Amino acid sequence: MTETATAPADPRDALATYHRRREQAVTAPKGNLALVNTQWITGDPEAPAQSVWGVPGLWAPLPKGQSGLKLTATAADGITVDGELVDGDVIVRGKDDASPSDIVFSDTVSGFVIASEEGEYALRVWDANSEAIQEFGSIDAFDYNPEWVIQASFTPIEGGLTVGFEHLKDDGKTRDMVIPGEIRFEKDGVEYNLAAFKAGRALQLVFSDATNGDTTYSVGRFLFVAPHPDGTVTLDFNLAVLPPCAFSYNFNCPLPPKQNRFAVKIEAGEKNVLDKAGELLH
Repeated sequence: MTETATAPADPRDALATYHRRREQAVTAPKGNLALVNTQWITGDPEAPAQSVWGVPGLWAPLPKGQSGLKLTATAADGITVDGELVDGDVIVRGKDDASPSDIVFSDTVSGFVIASEEGEYALRVWDANSEAIQEFGSIDAFDYNPEWVIQASFTPIEGGLTVGFEHLKDDGKTRDMVIPGEIRFEKDGVEYNLAAFKAGRALQLVFSDATNGDTTYSVGRFLFVAPHPDGTVTLDFNLAVLPPCAFSYNFNCPLPPKQNRFAVKIEAGEKNVLDKAGELLH
């Protein structure tokens, strides 16, 4: 007996499910709306330790080449690192370590340490009951738009191509990102050659279009894609998402490179973050 193949889901229903999961993700204890502080701890490791807004303890950089930060706290501060109550000095390992540390400040507030390309470290603080989570209403999005489901070609670049990406808070400086291949397609007589960098197992496309600052978030949006074995890649802009910096000012997001700036309106994907009254959250 031959089993009957399951009919493909209606793309509109699939998109509605996708949006529900997105809203669950951004309100999670370490979702985008929970990030309340990113504070870089720099300077001389021998200088007095620094306080961090919103959490107890004192924080200091480690000697160059060591991962993480030094935390000084008392038992009364109630901070646990890797499950152990801190009473004195402890090393909090960064996300660049094979075994990064986990920090708990209270029932709702937690944290971890991130690293920059220059070897500096910051404490990120997350609050599962943040003001932004309490005020969040929804992620506004376009209705499903089949016009912006694009079949493109993907051509790998041997060794990859290094492209400089600006970030929102880097004052025009660029960070080198490796582009593993070219994404090309033609639409309405215009040829496009897009740059997407590696993001885990996927490729991350950072793009802007003529809706930005009008009906969508001004900085741009992200689209995550994966090339098919046959050398094609599907660009479904209905799955375009807002960058983390649309949810919290404490993120520093990459900006679209020149070749990813569309002169046309891409009326598909997420638009803006709204509060419970239907107004822009920030």
